[in-house]
Amino acid sequence: MLGDYRIQGRRATEIAADVERAVASGELRPGQGLPPLRDLAEDLGVNPNTVAAAYRQLRDRGVIETAGRKGSRVRSRPSSAPRDEQRVPVPPHARNLSTGNADPALLPPLAPAVALAAAALDRAPVLYGHAAAEPELLALAAASFRADAVPDGPLAVTAGALDAIDRILAVQLRPGDSVAVEDPGWGSLLDLLPAHGLRTIPVSLDDQGPRPESVAEALAAGARALFITNRAQNPTGAALTAERATELRAVLAQYPGTLLIEDDHGHGIVDLPFQTLSCGPDRRAVTTRWAVLRSMAKAFGPDLRLGVLTGDRDTVVRLLGRQRLDTGWVSHLLQRTAAELWRADAAPVERIAGIYRQRREALLTALAGHGIRAHGASGLNVWIPVADETGTVLAMAQCGWAVAPGIRYRLHSEPAIRITVAELDPAEAPRLAADLADVLGASGGASRLV
Repeated sequence: MLGDYRIQGRRATEIAADVERAVASGELRPGQGLPPLRDLAEDLGVNPNTVAAAYRQLRDRGVIETAGRKGSRVRSRPSSAPRDEQRVPVPPHARNLSTGNADPALLPPLAPAVALAAAALDRAPVLYGHAAAEPELLALAAASFRADAVPDGPLAVTAGALDAIDRILAVQLRPGDSVAVEDPGWGSLLDLLPAHGLRTIPVSLDDQGPRPESVAEALAAGARALFITNRAQNPTGAALTAERATELRAVLAQYPGTLLIEDDHGHGIVDLPFQTLSCGPDRRAVTTRWAVLRSMAKAFGPDLRLGVLTGDRDTVVRLLGRQRLDTGWVSHLLQRTAAELWRADAAPVERIAGIYRQRREALLTALAGHGIRAHGASGLNVWIPVADETGTVLAMAQCGWAVAPGIRYRLHSEPAIRITVAELDPAEAPRLAADLADVLGASGGASRLV
C-alpha cells in the first residue's frame, strides 16, 4: 500500500507529522492509500486510538481523506497545494486570457477616492476603540441588500469574500463536516474547505445555476452547508434565474438547519437581477443560518481587499467576534475609499456590464459558428468542455492564446478550459474561435453543439 515507505512515530502528533512530511516530499503520493488503523498500530507498537487520533489530525489539516470502507488515502490535492499554482507559462507573443481579472481600463480611478478618504482620516485618525466598520459603507451595503430583497440582518466588513468565508467556516462548522459546493466552482474555495478539514460534496450546475436535484442529493447525504454563486459564477458564468431560485428555495426549506452562503462576487459588473436563496417573496429567511457576501474585487479591483456581508445574527456576531481576536478590523482607509467609489458610481453598472456582455457574447457566437458548445451566461469567463485539457491548453498557447485548464476548478465534473473575456476585443473573437476549432478538430476533442 505504501511501497517502500514506512510511517514512523509513537505519539499521534509524531505519526501525523511524519505522514505530512512524506506527502510534502513526494514519498507519499496523491491518492496513495494508508494502512488500516489496527495494522499501522500493530506495526508501530501503539494503541489503535493513537493512530486514529493521528489520522483525524491529518484529515483536519486536509492532508488525507477517508472513503468509508475503502479506508484513508492521501488527498488528490492536499490543501497546501493551491489550485492556482497550476499555470501554463504564457509565451511572450500570447494573449493572456487565463487570469480571471477584470479589465483594468474599466476599473474606476482610485486616486480621488483615496485622497478624500485619507483627508478624512487626517482630520479624525482611527485609533484603538474605534468602531470596526464605517457607517457610510454599512449604509450603502444595507441599501444594496435591501434593494435586492435580502433579509434584514446585521452587517460586517471583511477583507474580501474569501476572508468572510474563512471566518464563517471557522465559527459555524467543524472538521469532518460535509459541504455542498458547485462543481465546477471557485478554485480558492475548493482549496479552503479541506484546509478546514471539511469534506466536499459536488453539486452539478447548468447555465441557470445549481441543479435542484443535485442540491437535494447533497443535502440528503448530510451536507451541513451549501455554497452558491448567484451570478457571474466562476468558472462557468452561470447565473440564477428566478425560476431556479424558487426551485432551490423549495429544496432548502426541507433542510432549514443548512448553513447557506451566497457569494455575489458579480456585484457591480453584472446587470442581471440578483436572485437570492436566503428568503422568498415574504422576506423570511429560508434557513436558520445564512450569509450573503459582496466583494469589491471585480468592480473596484482585487487590491481593494474589501467585502461586505449580511446574515443571521448568530453567524455575523460570531464572525465579528472572531475578527476582533485577530485583525480587529479592516483598514478604515480602504473602507472609506470603497464608500467613495460606491457612492460616486464612477462606472455605472449598466455600462460596465454591457461591455463585458458584448465581449462574452462575441466569443460565444464565434464558437457556435464552429459548432463548439460553450457556457457564459454572465460575468467575465467562458467555459468550454473539451476532451483533453492539457493538450488543448498547450496547443492554444502555441496559437498565441493563454487559457486556463479546467482542473483548477473541477472536482468530478468533465474536463474543460476557461477563457477570460474581460479584455478580449470582439474583433479578436473570430480568430480565437477558429484557432480553438482547429485545435479541437486536430485532437478529436471538439465538444459540439447538439
